[in-house]
Amino acid sequence: MHGGTATTARGDMSTAETRPTAEGTLHRQGLRTWYRTVGTPVPGRAPVIVCHGGPGMTHDYLLSLAALDRVCVFYDQFGSGRSGRLPGAPEVFWRPELFLDELAALVSHLGFGTGYHVLGHSWGGMLALEHAVARPAGLLSVVAVGAFASARQYIDEVGGLVRNLPAEIRSAIEHHEAAGTTDSPDYKVAVRAFYREHVCRAKPVPDEVMATLAALGEESTVYNAMMGPSEFSLTGSLRDWDIRSRLPRVVAPVLLASGRHDEVTPRAVAPLHEGIPGARWEVFENSSHMAHVEEPDRFRAVVDAFFSQHDPGSG
Repeated sequence: MHGGTATTARGDMSTAETRPTAEGTLHRQGLRTWYRTVGTPVPGRAPVIVCHGGPGMTHDYLLSLAALDRVCVFYDQFGSGRSGRLPGAPEVFWRPELFLDELAALVSHLGFGTGYHVLGHSWGGMLALEHAVARPAGLLSVVAVGAFASARQYIDEVGGLVRNLPAEIRSAIEHHEAAGTTDSPDYKVAVRAFYREHVCRAKPVPDEVMATLAALGEESTVYNAMMGPSEFSLTGSLRDWDIRSRLPRVVAPVLLASGRHDEVTPRAVAPLHEGIPGARWEVFENSSHMAHVEEPDRFRAVVDAFFSQHDPGSG
């Protein structure tokens, strides 16, 4: 998910600012990953690692999840935010395997091998599902929010959403996509209209979301390499990504979550629900792509109940 420039924001004291917090750094193969641990261990409630979207966004827009009553680990994936960067690296460097290795290394570094959950949003949800495909020791459950199963199917679905926009917005997007002028002010205005409908319907836009969008606007190397210049064409290294054939390997319990108005449409999510044994799918009727800020109370309640169901000793 790529962010547009929002015009309004609200002040919202994050739980991450009121719970015990520690920061750390993971070093591996010359790469540096920054992370933040929020909360103190609670008996019987395993920690959760939170994977942000983008690719190339930062963890900030997910900080409201620190309200979950368990240790929450947020991190900026390599190439973004407070982690190390390689702006001159070729597209081939920025592939899912890089971030899968990073996540596995973080689990090991934190000593979570005896039990942990993973929550991923958008690209982070895709990453979380790939992590589950590998069947790592200690993985208790996965929550994948706004994730799709196939890049090509996602692009087809997004194209349908664009075609349903008002004519002037649709025309601006289609014209500038075809002309390769996605840096045009008119294009950016049209994209913001799409985002207000299918990415974040919260009004005003929360401060933590604004912080992530600002960071992505300043550093878009990873997004451009993996997605391309926009949400609508997907020309980067993820263009052929398709997890459908690997889904039967997932053995961890999985909760899929998406919004009724999500840019990741129900048809894009459905193959995950069909392909993952025993997967549960929760649709948030009043949300688009960011149910955690659009319906925050219900979202946290659903996620907390799911994690609690799969905590150690819960069975």
